[in-house]
Amino acid sequence: GVDLQVCTSKNPTCCTRKMEERYQMAAKQDIQQVLQTSSATLKFLISRNVAAFQETFEMLIRLAENYTSTLFCNAYRTMAAEATVHVQEFFTDVGLFLFGTDVSTEEFVNRFFDTLFPVVYNHVISPGPTDISLEYAECLRAATRDIKPFGNIPKKAIGQMGRSLLPSRTFLQALNLGIEVINTTDHLHFSKTCSRALLRMQYCPHCQGLTLSKPCLGYCLNTIRGCLADVAEVDLHWRGYIQSLEELSGALSGAHSIEHVLLNFHSLVHDALVQAQINRAELSEQVNKICGPPVRKPKQSPGCSFDQNKDNQGLKMFSRDSEETFANRRKEFISHLRLYRAFYGGLADQLCGNELAAADGLPCWNGEDVVR
Repeated sequence: GVDLQVCTSKNPTCCTRKMEERYQMAAKQDIQQVLQTSSATLKFLISRNVAAFQETFEMLIRLAENYTSTLFCNAYRTMAAEATVHVQEFFTDVGLFLFGTDVSTEEFVNRFFDTLFPVVYNHVISPGPTDISLEYAECLRAATRDIKPFGNIPKKAIGQMGRSLLPSRTFLQALNLGIEVINTTDHLHFSKTCSRALLRMQYCPHCQGLTLSKPCLGYCLNTIRGCLADVAEVDLHWRGYIQSLEELSGALSGAHSIEHVLLNFHSLVHDALVQAQINRAELSEQVNKICGPPVRKPKQSPGCSFDQNKDNQGLKMFSRDSEETFANRRKEFISHLRLYRAFYGGLADQLCGNELAAADGLPCWNGEDVVR
């Protein structure tokens, strides 16, 4: 082929222009493959941990929900069935928030206590032979924030939920961002100059029948560094990203840890109910002023429908060491991730050293010829 664009040489050549084009495609695919192989363990490390952390969060939510429903079944049996519905709604919101839905912690904590108040009024503050009407319950729900039947407990719960759920949600989002970065750099679009340089480095020797020779290390590094110039710019940001993850992981521990806050939510609810009971007379008076005397309808409160034994065994085992396991898992993950701090900065060296270039002391291709 006399019309070769890249693999021109003084020696006879066995390539045609068509072959050269196909080799150029192959060279790009090869690099793509090598890139994906080199990042596979890093990607697996992150995605495996995303799955594990999500599973832990789901387990914590179920356990916290069980604790809270059990509180009603054991201590406030008459209102357990109604309250459990609101408990389920609350923990559904916790899950939605944690896994990225745009809901506000303040809103769903307030909603929980707002919907709980009519139930508490009906069974604890002003129990009667019949239930309060739906309209009356709605008046109570709307008045909850003015009456403040649970004192400052809702405010306390909002603070705790915000401080514990937000870092956990951010941690999950950050891990997913890491996977996105790797997916993006795994599928690079190579410039025309780079494609030609890859062709020259990998397949031009084939045109001279030199099918076994690999490129020399220095030549490989120059070529790959040129092709990965954009990726090298990710290096600084990637180091910063890993450092931020370390700091965020630290923020997930201690008194504001998600385990501590979720698994103790039932005791906050208990304090709220006790407070409403203590101020019963005062609350009745306030309610009468705002909503009038209770309007009642025939009673239909079933007992406790929550099955406490359903999965408590597995959950109890989980809860005993969840905090420690979760903290250890995070530490272990971060220490493994630290090993990849310089991943993008050293990518060209890694690709040439591990896969592409000839080993030390072997004949190698320098772009023109095979040399020692």
